Amino acid sequence: MKRSAMVVLMMALVIPALFAALPAEAGQAPLKIGALYPITGSLALLGEESWRGAEIARQFRNQKGGVAGRQVEFLRADVPDVNAAKSEAERLISRESMKTLIGTYSSSLSLGASEVSARAGITYFELGGISDQITERGYKTIFRTCPKAQQFSKSQMAFSRDWIGAQLKKKPAELRVSLIHEDSAYGSSIARNLEAEAKAAGVPLTSVIPYDSKAIDLSSVILRLKNDKPDVVVAVSYANDAILIGRQAKELGLDIKAIIGTGGGHSLSGFAEALGPGSDGVFNVDFTQFEVNTKFTPGLTDFVAAYKKAFNGPPRSGHSLTNFMGANVLFDILEKTKGDQDAAKFRAAALAHEAKPGTSATGWGVKFAENGQNVLAETFLMQWQNKKLVTVWPEGPAVAKPTLTRPFSK
Repeated sequence: MKRSAMVVLMMALVIPALFAALPAEAGQAPLKIGALYPITGSLALLGEESWRGAEIARQFRNQKGGVAGRQVEFLRADVPDVNAAKSEAERLISRESMKTLIGTYSSSLSLGASEVSARAGITYFELGGISDQITERGYKTIFRTCPKAQQFSKSQMAFSRDWIGAQLKKKPAELRVSLIHEDSAYGSSIARNLEAEAKAAGVPLTSVIPYDSKAIDLSSVILRLKNDKPDVVVAVSYANDAILIGRQAKELGLDIKAIIGTGGGHSLSGFAEALGPGSDGVFNVDFTQFEVNTKFTPGLTDFVAAYKKAFNGPPRSGHSLTNFMGANVLFDILEKTKGDQDAAKFRAAALAHEAKPGTSATGWGVKFAENGQNVLAETFLMQWQNKKLVTVWPEGPAVAKPTLTRPFSK
């Protein structure tokens, strides 16, 4: 072989190897992040909706050049139950070498997956699970951008006492409030908080009724409510059970003045589609939804347009918007670390990161407490009116006024 040919051959072999050996930050290697969401099983509807929001944020960021000059990739894992959440978190960390995980919509799934990541020293960034416990276990690598359960309960009780009580001309001690909740970490966390908030507000809880969200008959819950005769029902439900409760409430003639959901199934467009006019009047304390004052939520209109283009229809719930906002916060922090996913460097950058309220698509600001909770995330109160979930309280983000319309009566 001629010397010139030998040199060319050696260069062809050596140069690619040299580039492969360079640090990822020095080349164009993608920035990989593990994404855990329930895509199958009973939590799939809102799990898929949540992932869609994060995916749109990823696409937006890549169109703008990525994070620290690198395109972002998600390694998505389906986590239909807690065991899957734990095993998939372990797989992504040990086999795929993930240094950052996001997810998961469900509090139970988040608690399982984040426990695994925290013990491995890996950053876990929760975008939608609300259980207080997620950020209250003393771990330094867990962060959450959305509101926690306590904020939902505060809003529900304040609205019941201040607005519904005024409409019914009842003092707090005269108001009858019942709580029905699915019995996983999500519902149980709300239940604990609501009992504390009710006590602080001087509102006695008439009854607290837990149930299995996978049950195919919840008539016993409705019959208990008929017997307890509450003015207000606070409900903590996933998708299928929210619809089942609405249908059986109508069938059994439940007569209540108001019901206030807690995100979950009461935020889905499918809830109104399934119940039709019967959904009118149902309140819901939740993440930011789409019928909101857009002056308060810059970027929301662009998000909705991108969602429609990507998924051939409008968003089904504010869960997608919440994950869109949270993923963008994650990317902003990683931009500050120049794409370095070392947990200690990420924590320092996260705690230093701040954004004012009214500067994100959800209207929330960003400021992480030492425990990783975003203290500037807020809940708003919405109401189903003519098959639209419109923001009615407080006045800043509101686009309509609340009305006292008996739910499930039509």
